[in-house]
Amino acid sequence: MQLHISPSLRHVTVLPGKGVREFIKVKVGSRRLSYRMVFYSLLFFTFLLRFVFVLTAVETIDGQTKCSTIGTQNSISPFSLHSYLQGPKVPEVIYQVLEDPSSNYDIPGGSESNIPQTLEDFVSSLKGGDRPDAKTFAIKLKSMVTLLEQRTRKAKIHEYLYRHVASSSIPKQLHCLALRLANEHAINANARLQLPSPELVPRLVDNSYFHFVLASDNILAASVVATSLVYNSLRPDMVVVHIITDRKTYSPMQAWFSLHPLSPAVIEVKALHHFDWFAKGKVPVLEAMEKDQKARAQFRGGSSAIVANNTEKPYIIAAKLQAMSPKYNSLMNHVRIYLPEMFPSLNKVVFLDDDLVVQTDLSPLWDIDMNGKVNGAVETCNGGDKFVMSKRFKSYLNFSHPLISKNFDANECAWAYGMNVFDLEAWRNTNISQNYHYWLEENLKSDLSLWQLGTLPPGLIAFHGYVHTIDPFWHMLGLGYQENTSIADAESAAVVHFNGRAKPWLDIAFPELRALWTKYIDFSDKFIKSCNIRAS
Repeated sequence: MQLHISPSLRHVTVLPGKGVREFIKVKVGSRRLSYRMVFYSLLFFTFLLRFVFVLTAVETIDGQTKCSTIGTQNSISPFSLHSYLQGPKVPEVIYQVLEDPSSNYDIPGGSESNIPQTLEDFVSSLKGGDRPDAKTFAIKLKSMVTLLEQRTRKAKIHEYLYRHVASSSIPKQLHCLALRLANEHAINANARLQLPSPELVPRLVDNSYFHFVLASDNILAASVVATSLVYNSLRPDMVVVHIITDRKTYSPMQAWFSLHPLSPAVIEVKALHHFDWFAKGKVPVLEAMEKDQKARAQFRGGSSAIVANNTEKPYIIAAKLQAMSPKYNSLMNHVRIYLPEMFPSLNKVVFLDDDLVVQTDLSPLWDIDMNGKVNGAVETCNGGDKFVMSKRFKSYLNFSHPLISKNFDANECAWAYGMNVFDLEAWRNTNISQNYHYWLEENLKSDLSLWQLGTLPPGLIAFHGYVHTIDPFWHMLGLGYQENTSIADAESAAVVHFNGRAKPWLDIAFPELRALWTKYIDFSDKFIKSCNIRAS
């Protein structure tokens, strides 16, 4: 049969059709209805059809003649349903109940336990001794759908919260690795070797080499990035990797790369406190981070307050939880804004995040003509992936705030952090770093209301007008967001980035994609084995 709903959504006609399959077509005319209203209407008509079929079958068997508020029927058989439904219209009171956004209507029976839990329960509740009127019918329907919506929302938010907790924690295997390497650094002289060796130190400031910068406090992740970079390089002897870490991770990081050299590439391991300007001078981003953390604790209330919000949609809550990740509050994620000061002798570097894998030779990046720009990055507004590749400034910045709307275009294309070509020589002739600090302060003054939490939004602002678009081949994002990423596409990208919650070193990583990362780990290594780090 064919079910036709009139343009006003107030008249239902059932026409004969072929077979048992139904073709349902909904037309919405001049009446402006929300998606929620259409959803309720479709549910109502679905329930109505099943309800009428049940009643007519019962009445046909009993041979009785009864009336209801839905319509009058005299021993109607299922075959005369067409003529029965062609006349009556949906009572106005049903629309009043379904469209009312308030909770003015009491739940039948007075408690949640009396709300039908399934379609069968709903039909059974309407088959009692007394036929319900239209208002009672609508209230039961609305209460059932509302309850299911509430439960679905609660389940989604709990899922996001659990994923946030899982992604924010440090796996015991990684903690074990850091402790064992720290111990090795203390007892083994070979784990305390100078990196690089004295004869290779001149290469650290030689602009004829390919210089890569990696900031990380995750030893295993840094190892994968460096290993994949050197392994896939056509000229590994020309590769120089500058690894920057914090004070607590410096000893185990040095131990790892002292015992696992990536010759003929040059590896430098340096802690932030080794930079004189950073240790002794005033560092604006440190002050901003301290204020940011205090402000977030005072005004945002952390993840508990985010989850307790009953008005925001689950995907908004998920985005806020993701932005609360410790990674975004880590100094390692902010140091890139100081690259010109940290490497005063270098003209160009490629900055790499620690949650990516290099799959091809990256030396052609040095041949890109930046046209006077500072930041070579992949744009993220030309794809269908809503998580990563369909992002514009309005996805990150709050354009309801006049300070943002006055200075930026909401539809301007966003770009990716994580694999960026930085022309440090051009950077030194700009005020990019100063702008970064200025906007961090403005965000604090505005109660953290200028953008979503994280480091990309202030980066979009600071580098505004200084970004040179590079081919998407060089940087594929989103492997930490969804498992439906094509393996073939991922394998053909120069760099794959596990941005998102599902980091490859976590149990919540997507198994098929994780294999792209684990292939660069030697699971026979004694430190890896002793900490029970496995491929799956």
